[in-house]
Amino acid sequence: MENCMFCYQCQETAKGTGCTMAGVCGKSSEVAALQDLLIYVTKGLSVVTTRLREEGKDIDESVNHIVSVNLFATITNANFDNDSLIEKINKTLSVKEELLERLEDKTGLPDAATWNGNKSEYAQKAMSKEVGILATKDEDIRSLRELITYGLKGLAAYSKHANALLKDNEEIDAFLQKALSKTLDDSLSVDDLVALTLETGKYGVDGMALLDAANTGAYGNPEITTVDIGVRDNPGILISGHDLKDLEQLLEQTKGTGVDVYTHSEMLPAHYYPAFKKYPHFAGNYGNAWWKQKEEFEKFNGPILMTTNCIVPPAASYKDRLWTTGATGFPGCRHIDGEYGQVKDFSPIIEQALKCKAPEEIEKGTIVGGFAHEQVFALADKIVDAVKSGAIKKFVVMAGCDGRMKSRDYYTEFATKLPKDAVILTAGCAKYKYNKLNLGDIGGIPRVFDAGQCNDSYSLALIALKLKEVFGLDDVNDLPIVYNIAWYEQKAVIVLLALLYLGVKNIHLGPTLPAFLSPNVAKVLVDNFGIAGIGTVEDDLELFFGESK
Repeated sequence: MENCMFCYQCQETAKGTGCTMAGVCGKSSEVAALQDLLIYVTKGLSVVTTRLREEGKDIDESVNHIVSVNLFATITNANFDNDSLIEKINKTLSVKEELLERLEDKTGLPDAATWNGNKSEYAQKAMSKEVGILATKDEDIRSLRELITYGLKGLAAYSKHANALLKDNEEIDAFLQKALSKTLDDSLSVDDLVALTLETGKYGVDGMALLDAANTGAYGNPEITTVDIGVRDNPGILISGHDLKDLEQLLEQTKGTGVDVYTHSEMLPAHYYPAFKKYPHFAGNYGNAWWKQKEEFEKFNGPILMTTNCIVPPAASYKDRLWTTGATGFPGCRHIDGEYGQVKDFSPIIEQALKCKAPEEIEKGTIVGGFAHEQVFALADKIVDAVKSGAIKKFVVMAGCDGRMKSRDYYTEFATKLPKDAVILTAGCAKYKYNKLNLGDIGGIPRVFDAGQCNDSYSLALIALKLKEVFGLDDVNDLPIVYNIAWYEQKAVIVLLALLYLGVKNIHLGPTLPAFLSPNVAKVLVDNFGIAGIGTVEDDLELFFGESK
């Protein structure tokens, strides 16, 4: 049977090569086709905005927001809803047509910039030879175009979160759209696209800096915090994803209602921000990484609000308790609307929560986090002394994503068997593989520094650069830091590109290398940056530390 779709943007893609019938993530071939078309028309819109800028014309922030939200909606496990995707395609085409009227030079525009079909034509267009990953025939050009596009999806996610806090950066948006438009340019060579890949990493750093400033400006600098992982007796709402503005509004609207608010997965680091500690009903963190949500959401009993990815297609038993907002969507689940700067109305979720039982306890105890850059800088003297004395021999960056594959148990075993003089630096849901282990401390310094969400990987880069400065080194690669990063989706891609732009080499990426890297493109990354996969725990410990454990 001919392939119904083709997608290989996530680590769990079928057979390590690509999903061709339905997504391992749970998306149907129809959803995949609409996502492909949404990316296509968004690239077309970006061609138009880029040419308008070249003509000296301004682009409204609302157009920039459309591009960011469109890309975010196509990130793995974010939006499975046909109607939502169709609405985004409609809006994109409408705005593009309006902007075309302002464009003086319309010569040489690609099909993506000129096509303006209606809803009845979407399915046929999505399956046409112009649309989708396989529209690019040359394997290496395709690989680089997709690597750039996935990096831009991650960058769009950072921008979207900053935009929610009313922080915008026209330079970042202009680059994002220019880079998208260049993925349609057949005149660009492999070398041109490699250069664009690194430039994407540069703007990845800028995007993370924008979001970091937005988050800390609104909520303060994260601080070392002990988070409860048990439950209380009140009914609760579980909030997942990454959007801190949604959390703030939910906490405000649940004040005095008798409803507690719990975080899930990537929302855990919200507890580290000083501004959220004023809410006595901000109860703690419930559960683990995103992929365990089916069993855990069942036991939570109350409503769940998904602010971003990662959504696992819900079981019927709790689907009526799963709500979406922002770029997310799932058919049959209720959605909370709200534009940037508007207060979303979470009263229907609160009303539902009041009718539900309190969460079922699935574990007890606490976990500690809050080691973002300012908190680590405050501990710098103590850390430097520990390094100089030999108490700390190495730092191990184990940031990134968690996932369903059994092979990811590698990261738990690796953390457990690390030398006792090694400290883990982490961000993202990869931490759930080891953040509840009793790994101890080194002279009072915890052996796991959790900097926050995958969005907060910027902190790890700043910490490395600060250590480089403190130790008077010329090259960040001379630091006693090794990189053993787990990846799953596209925000991990922009983090990787940002690290490459910063000059970090010899990054190990697992549990498998991305399927979208062609052999030749993978060789470029290996030869120029020392990118490598992972081996066995014993082999990698010997590689990193010169001894097996």
